[in-house]
Amino acid sequence: MLASNTTSMHPAVFLLMGIPGLEHLHIWISIPFCFAYCLALLGNCTLVFIIMMDAALHEPMYLFLAMLSTIDLVLSSSTLPKMLAIFWFRYREIHFYACLVQMFFLHSFSIMESAVLLAMAFDRYVAICKPLHYTTILTRPLITKIGMAAVTRAVALMTPLPFLLRRFNYCRGPVIAHCYCEHMAVVRLACGDTRFNFIYGIAVVMIIGVLDLFFVVLSYVFILRAVLQLASQEARYKAFGTCVSHIGAILAFYTPAVISSVLHRVARGAAPHVHILFANFYLLFPPMVNPIIYGVKTKQIRERVLELFLRKDV
Repeated sequence: MLASNTTSMHPAVFLLMGIPGLEHLHIWISIPFCFAYCLALLGNCTLVFIIMMDAALHEPMYLFLAMLSTIDLVLSSSTLPKMLAIFWFRYREIHFYACLVQMFFLHSFSIMESAVLLAMAFDRYVAICKPLHYTTILTRPLITKIGMAAVTRAVALMTPLPFLLRRFNYCRGPVIAHCYCEHMAVVRLACGDTRFNFIYGIAVVMIIGVLDLFFVVLSYVFILRAVLQLASQEARYKAFGTCVSHIGAILAFYTPAVISSVLHRVARGAAPHVHILFANFYLLFPPMVNPIIYGVKTKQIRERVLELFLRKDV
């Protein structure tokens, strides 16, 4: 059944295929997906709870970490429950407007995560390169403004997408060859001139991904230069050790994104399920490993987690 208006005609529902070509393995694929989602929920909820409840952790680095964990919770929860419904119950239907909402959350929170990782790089730059001014530069109002700027940028960039997609006719059918409503997967079903959507999508990826990553790398160039100027090797190790967790989070976020993007453009002859598996890995991996990285490498977080789970009544 089709819902229409004066300018467009779209299906009432889309059908998400899951992972094309691997439908017979959906049950088995769901096991690591479910495990990763449970780890992401447990790890990120624990981090947010610990940071919010412990006043000693209300410092810029940990407040940014709480932002990152919150974003990871929303990012994974916007896609994984529907994926598991597809894998377990073959419930492939998603309402047209629910699809647009999922797409908005997926892409906007990915942009927010990139912004928070950049903010965390700035935090490490100030802590190592300008330690005497750390508390005067990274004040609570500035952290709030950075968080609001990250949200505003993501919402401003992603708000046009649902309206752009709503105006198309979808004459190529309602079947989306993906596990979730990714922008370009929906655009491929549309008829008419979709060039603006392609250009807009690529422009956002280039502006956000390339610029954010450039400033992250630039921050670490200054950090590395400052660390190498320290007198003792122990001081160098200690200073750079404070960056290890953040570097791990950056690699966890950007590496799957870059591999997925390159694979999508270079390995065009690869089976569709290869692209989709890498796209899912990009969504699953950072929310799952970020709490582990910070829990293992950050002493204050590790101690609070141990106190929370190993505390015994006397």
